[in-house]
Amino acid sequence: MKTAGQSFPALATALLVATSSALFAQTPTPAELRIHAGQVTAHVSPLLYGLMTEEINYSYDGGLYGELVRNRNFKEDAKYPVHWRMAADKGAAGTISLDSGNPLNDANTVSLKLTAEKAAANQTVGVANDGFWGIPVRPRTTYHASLWAKAAPGFTGPLNLAIVSNDGAIVHAKAQVPHLTTGWRKYEATLTTADAAVSAENRFVISMAAPGSVWLNLVSLFPPTYNNRPNGNRKDIMELLAGMKPAFLRFPGGNYLEGNTVATRFDWKKTIGDNSARPGHMDDSWRYWSSDGMGLLEFLEWCEDLHMEPVLGVYAGYSLRGGARFKPGAELEPYVKEALEEIEYAAGGAGTTWGARRAKDGHPTPFPLTYVEIGNEDNGDRETGSYEGRFAQFFDGIRAKYPQLKIIATTPVTTRAADVIDEHYYRRSEDEMAFHANDYDTRRRLGGPLVFVGEWATRVGDPTPTLGAALGDAAWLIGMERNSDLVIMASYAPLFVNVNPGGMQWQTDLIGYNTLTSYGSPSYYAQKMFSNYHGDEVLATSAQSVPSREWQPPAGRGGRGPAPATPQQTPMPQQAPLMFFDATRDSRTGVIYVKVVNRGNLAYPVHINVAGLSSIAPSGDAVVMQGDGPQDTNSITNPEKIKPVTVRVDGLSTNFTHTFAPFSVTVLQMKGK
Repeated sequence: MKTAGQSFPALATALLVATSSALFAQTPTPAELRIHAGQVTAHVSPLLYGLMTEEINYSYDGGLYGELVRNRNFKEDAKYPVHWRMAADKGAAGTISLDSGNPLNDANTVSLKLTAEKAAANQTVGVANDGFWGIPVRPRTTYHASLWAKAAPGFTGPLNLAIVSNDGAIVHAKAQVPHLTTGWRKYEATLTTADAAVSAENRFVISMAAPGSVWLNLVSLFPPTYNNRPNGNRKDIMELLAGMKPAFLRFPGGNYLEGNTVATRFDWKKTIGDNSARPGHMDDSWRYWSSDGMGLLEFLEWCEDLHMEPVLGVYAGYSLRGGARFKPGAELEPYVKEALEEIEYAAGGAGTTWGARRAKDGHPTPFPLTYVEIGNEDNGDRETGSYEGRFAQFFDGIRAKYPQLKIIATTPVTTRAADVIDEHYYRRSEDEMAFHANDYDTRRRLGGPLVFVGEWATRVGDPTPTLGAALGDAAWLIGMERNSDLVIMASYAPLFVNVNPGGMQWQTDLIGYNTLTSYGSPSYYAQKMFSNYHGDEVLATSAQSVPSREWQPPAGRGGRGPAPATPQQTPMPQQAPLMFFDATRDSRTGVIYVKVVNRGNLAYPVHINVAGLSSIAPSGDAVVMQGDGPQDTNSITNPEKIKPVTVRVDGLSTNFTHTFAPFSVTVLQMKGK
């Protein structure tokens, strides 16, 4: 309860814990929820609900990024053209090989040489790409193909392009490059399917019908993209994201930003311009190749497409392994300069050096930019004072040139006053997350930075969260929303996972997909509910007779990092609440949004009293997500088993009782006067 003289404005929900036996009673004693409509304790941050992203679990290549060709510049393996193989008709003969003697340019120095030794119109020799777990085919769909090619003297074409079933029986779509030259040129074509059956068991084939040799580089195939952007994003995944109404995007993300070494960090200058100028790099944190087709401009355009504010993470002179740590001063200065140039590329006018480069790349208008984050999880840098010194040098450089920007630290600092600190929480169970859901209620406000919960998740579910995890997540969301005077931004992580075999490096993940389809997890829908249904004012609440259950905290630390080196004493059992409450109001419409999480296995009555209003409209709406048990979940084959539904609720007033379903998240909407 808030009392006079407290330094923090959020009114904590007073969880006066009842004994766990109430959970198992057939007719539970109602919990008591009092909403003090005359007391606004905080304002909901307009940036509270957003997205965090990095290249993990095939999030970009093989995920959001629309490119269908895998290993398009032949650099994933130095010895063999992985994901490419010969495709020769019976009686035809030829070879394929990597060739470093015919580079496209300084960025793409390896080409694929295709030689047809015996070929004819009905005996073609070609090379086939298997894509990311197949090439998706849909009926009446147009694909855009492009490639760089050159021919040996004596061969002028044509090259045949086709999307073909893996068994070779069906040609779904085809096109032709009619004429080649002996110098590198870019060729483009469109391939359109007819009434094809939806399938992923296909490959992209480039073939020749006469003897000769050709060299290929940067071979690309795109389906229709969101907003029809060239080099754009997959439509179905973008539509899922749009449904969340995210306010920001933190990019390029965690370990992917730093890399294990300096050479494998997100080197933004190598990710801009035409794809032919992007070398790609090994995402060694998560052990697969990144094409860098999803580059700095594409991240910014992603923000533009979904009306999100960019939260730009800049490399802070520290990589995860290999001893990459630059000392403050002259050694670090090139990376500070690199960050300032990156900010200029994003937000500088077309008259600036890097703003002009952005305009040349196709976007003359600067992007809005308010927040810049210095590094990622720099608590992992164990050298005393290392991040303090590095942060100070970045802070001073950015503040001097861009005084309007808000600067985010990734671990507590004392030598400079960070505007925001990024905190990460990965919990190992629903109970653990629920136990910590009210942590911010008692956080000191005076003198400290605001908080960005840049990564968080209840890690229960593989590859995506269970309903139980979603209930823990919803409890955590209630705690952040109630304290959004302090917690100004929050984003779940990881955002994406490719559910095909071999596609996942980290569980648990918010949105799953394969080559053809995608789905939102129960946690996705919980976050969608919170983002779509809230007011701008946090109302004071107090609660009594709230049920709980005993849980056993695990020994050791949660989240990332190795297990402790020494045995840990088993912690004492704790009580984890089973119900959570929050109330916000739209100051323009008077609608009150009451959020209630019931993690228990019984329908639970809650007596709700609204003080400070003369009346409540007798009818309202409730958005409810529930399931049969905590192990319920969504999947690629059952994508909407758990999802919210909207129902009409009658009998509302300033004093009423409503029963909340077991294993449920509810947003009750009431109109007050």
